[in-house]
Amino acid sequence: MKPADFASLNDIMSAKRWPKKVYTFLQLLLLVSYLQSEESLCRQRGDPEIAQLSKDGDVMLAGIFYFHGSWKNKENTYTQKPLPLECISLNLREFQFAQTMRFAIEEINNSTDLLPDISLGYNIYDTCSSNARSIKVALALNSGNDNVSSTSKESCNRLQVQAIVGEGSSSPCTAIASVLGPFHIPLISHFATCACLSDKSKYPSFLRTIPSDNYQSRALAYLVKHFGWTWVGAIRTNDDYGNNGMATFTETAQQLGICLEYSVSFFRTDSTEKLQKIIDIIKTSTSKVIVAFLSPREMEILIHEISLHNLTGYQWVGSESWIFDSQIAAMDKTHILNGAIGLSIPKAHVSGLKKFMLNIKPLNISNNDLFTEFYEALFSCKFKQSHLEDIQTECTGQEDLTGVENSFTDISVHLEPLTVREEVYFNANGDPAAKYEIINWQPNENGIVDFVSFLSIQVPVSVCSEKCPAGTHKVSQKGKPVCCFDCIKCAEGEMSNIADSVTCVRCPQEFWSNERRDACVRKEVEFLSYKEVMGKLLTTASLLGTCTTAAVAVIFFRYRKTPLVRANNSELSFLLLFFLTLCFLCSLTFIGRPSEWSCMLRHTTFGITFVLCISCVLGKTMVVLMAFKATLPGSNVMKLFGPTQQRLSVLGLTLVQVIICILWLTISPPFPSKNFKEFKDKIILECALGSAVGFWSVLGYIGFLAMLCFVFAFLARKLPDYFNEAKFITFSMLIFCAVWITFVPAYVSSPGKFSVAVEIFAILASSFGLLICILVPKCYIMLMKPEKNTKKNIMGKG
Repeated sequence: MKPADFASLNDIMSAKRWPKKVYTFLQLLLLVSYLQSEESLCRQRGDPEIAQLSKDGDVMLAGIFYFHGSWKNKENTYTQKPLPLECISLNLREFQFAQTMRFAIEEINNSTDLLPDISLGYNIYDTCSSNARSIKVALALNSGNDNVSSTSKESCNRLQVQAIVGEGSSSPCTAIASVLGPFHIPLISHFATCACLSDKSKYPSFLRTIPSDNYQSRALAYLVKHFGWTWVGAIRTNDDYGNNGMATFTETAQQLGICLEYSVSFFRTDSTEKLQKIIDIIKTSTSKVIVAFLSPREMEILIHEISLHNLTGYQWVGSESWIFDSQIAAMDKTHILNGAIGLSIPKAHVSGLKKFMLNIKPLNISNNDLFTEFYEALFSCKFKQSHLEDIQTECTGQEDLTGVENSFTDISVHLEPLTVREEVYFNANGDPAAKYEIINWQPNENGIVDFVSFLSIQVPVSVCSEKCPAGTHKVSQKGKPVCCFDCIKCAEGEMSNIADSVTCVRCPQEFWSNERRDACVRKEVEFLSYKEVMGKLLTTASLLGTCTTAAVAVIFFRYRKTPLVRANNSELSFLLLFFLTLCFLCSLTFIGRPSEWSCMLRHTTFGITFVLCISCVLGKTMVVLMAFKATLPGSNVMKLFGPTQQRLSVLGLTLVQVIICILWLTISPPFPSKNFKEFKDKIILECALGSAVGFWSVLGYIGFLAMLCFVFAFLARKLPDYFNEAKFITFSMLIFCAVWITFVPAYVSSPGKFSVAVEIFAILASSFGLLICILVPKCYIMLMKPEKNTKKNIMGKG
């Protein structure tokens, strides 16, 4: 921009009437841009990044590791240049990864088969687990790391390395891959597991030698489900690794019926107040299992906090980042994490690695403060220049690593394909095949945690609600997750034969639930049986009536030539006795299991036999009336109602009932049916009427004849004493009508087999009424008062 441009710009601003503050700010920006345009085209911003470990080679590789797990927070004043990060919390495992990278490069350089005549070099950097520092290192590796100025465009694109190994965490990898992706610089991570990095549209040049968390998160959910833990808590690192991993775990857990009582996150730089809130949540929770999807640094912080609060009695389930870390295990001095389980990458033995790993002298670069810190942490000693009083042991520089056990000397590391000759492949997303081992923390005799690849834990119970036993179903508690429920007993007629049933299943129509509601049993079939007490009593009454009627018939037959039998139409008397016997016997057809024939037989025989009986009684009543009329002068009535007419009247009246029964049986006959409505837990076997009109027509016709007989007998009740049979007929018909009038409401309201018993009782009661009121008094005279059984007494002349 030239000075003339400022003048024209001032004119524009004046015309637009810009506010004074905005005007001043824009002028300042233009001035800075003008001054920078006068400088060189390319210039290093900030201090150059210095590699902690390096080696020259024809082809240079970069290694980005976090030898420190955190840094001290410092507030910027914005009045001076920000100070460099002050790294803290040395991470021995990252030193091991760096040594492994160096070992692999040395193996390649010493091989005559791999890259002959080409040597590999490396620059290894410490990012202190800072995303900002990781990006700064990546930019330096991409565009040059020399503090020089250049006006050449070509020198602005000075690529320092051909590929980068690292980082060991997901968030820095997403940042670095986003920066280097457009330049197609390969970034190969050994420990970044976030599933988000599988997105090739965002991270085209990212590869890794560790499986994606997409598999681990789901596997952890299935591991939790395997032990029956449906009520768990979850803690995660508040970064890409923790948030993405826990999201997949939560989704899979919900599909498996696992509920999270709480899910909290924190980062290593969070305040102590936030950590205290997490501790309080754990204390007040009811779940006994905690899934920790944490990075090593966050796990170290959490171990410190839970040790201070003595949070024991929890089953920890860990992700691969810390579950196999001996440094973290060593920090658990109070053994709160004993029994922890989780998933780890399978171990491998790499030939020659241990010897290379234990030789740390090549790491001793002159004036390298990092090596001093590493050495002191490795051997738990201090050099004189440290001037710290809390460590008594002084470092000599001649310490031996042979007996040291920590995360640096544990060389069971991830598979290195170039050394162990195992075939490794990457899928389209740049991810290797997923392989995991189940790791269990078990303390040995010395109190040191052993990582065993088998489960020998005492499985705790961690559920919001206990399992619902068979016979119950789950009902969710209002406002709580689905894992919190009440167990409600299945309703009558429903069952559940499995634990934790969501619903109860209704039993089939012919079945009913048992008392425990865990099975359907066949319903009790109920009908009036000969074997039960009521059936036996009614059968006895029926046979008693039959025998009594037979006895009366014998007496009548014995005294058939006496005036008493002959005076009262002996033929109708014997017919009445025979039909009464049929009435008593027809009641037996109502007892027993209903069948097609018994259902049709019971109602028709009852209807026809009763009409025969009533017809005979009606005939006897008519004989009494006609006999009285015949005593009048000039009466010729008896000729019109002689024995033949009496027999025809009985047949004629019965024929009407026979026709009604035939129509009933033809159109809609009675049939056996199962009544499921009367009782919930019983099946009533009964005879359905078929046609209700037919049934009530049969009863109605019997009632009509009974009322007609009652009226005629009532009219003849005051005739002379020697025609006194009308009085007994009147009384018998009164009983008959009373029984059947009472029968109707009792029959309709009686449930099941009791309605059958009511009908049998009505048949027997009315039959006994006819027998006792009409025929038994004559037997009494014939047997007990033979002196009255004379023609003179019958004629009223005695």
